[in-house]
Amino acid sequence: MDVRLAPWSESALDLLRRINTVQMRRHVGGPEPEEQLLARHRRYLAMPATGRGCMFAVLLGDEMVGSIAYHQRDWQGEQIYETGWNVLPPYQGQGIATAAGTALITIVREAARHPDAPHSLHAFPSVGNALSNALCHRLGFTLLGPCNFEYPPGSGSLMCSNDWRIDLANSGRPAVTARRDRL
Repeated sequence: MDVRLAPWSESALDLLRRINTVQMRRHVGGPEPEEQLLARHRRYLAMPATGRGCMFAVLLGDEMVGSIAYHQRDWQGEQIYETGWNVLPPYQGQGIATAAGTALITIVREAARHPDAPHSLHAFPSVGNALSNALCHRLGFTLLGPCNFEYPPGSGSLMCSNDWRIDLANSGRPAVTARRDRL
């Protein structure tokens, strides 16, 4: 299977629209209006220039079949990398998300080698999103437990998510510990 990650581009706007459906966004508040979708697309295009992350289109051969990203953020007083993904329904269940996640983890491990970079990668799937939670387990994340997670960022809207973590540090630093404000 030829699964690759390609940095987000203007041509990925169509993919973003194909992801913006009731089925694909049921765990994250539903589809967004066009103006919010266009703003999201512009943020994705600008991510690499920030030096804090990157959005990728997931390619199967030459076809865009999903998306995956990582970005730096503050989580409970610490800087972490966060990831999230989507695979279009006709391509689910074929190992594409696992291949994309594995490729992304390699990229993030390299990013974590830079001075002052976060040393953990987290994913925050809804507790009700069985497929994404299973993917976290397959990719080697450790489940820290349920938490209240603001999504979309800055909205004030909290969703009940699972906090999954991979320790990226090879320096012998202790792993990040679970916080006490869990559900």
